[in-house]
Amino acid sequence: MNNSAPTVPTDKPTRIGVISDTHGEVPAAAEEVLQEVALIIHAGDLDTVEVLDRLRRIGPTVAVRGNMDRGPWAENLPVADTFEVGGIFIYVRHILADIDLDPAAAGIDLVISGHTHRFEEIRKNGVLYLNPGSARLPRSGSSASMALITIQGKRTDIRRVDL
Repeated sequence: MNNSAPTVPTDKPTRIGVISDTHGEVPAAAEEVLQEVALIIHAGDLDTVEVLDRLRRIGPTVAVRGNMDRGPWAENLPVADTFEVGGIFIYVRHILADIDLDPAAAGIDLVISGHTHRFEEIRKNGVLYLNPGSARLPRSGSSASMALITIQGKRTDIRRVDL
């Protein structure tokens, strides 16, 4: 585990905000939701360092590099990251098809990705897969979205948030 995530308290339910594909701007509605979380996860395609800086001003942030994140600022972002929050092992990578491990075999509980601009939540082989959709540029007739995760013990609850 890379364990790049900031330490968050685990003695009570932990709320995590998950956002992806912001493409240069964090919508005001997303910022409002993120004010209430212990950790922000951005699953790539920030497009600018200003988005990362803005999220970090809101709270502790983990971000991975998406296919649109280019330039010197983006070189500091990992392509993938793995960390633990409250006993839940989380793996984040922008493009799900590029995962270079077997999440179930690696003991991963939650895989977070972006790229498709469509919200998706599925469980496969005991692993929960989450794509929060795009916070700004949704596809396939869906609305802009993000996700809220609540972790309590080994329980993980996902809630889609339409923006």
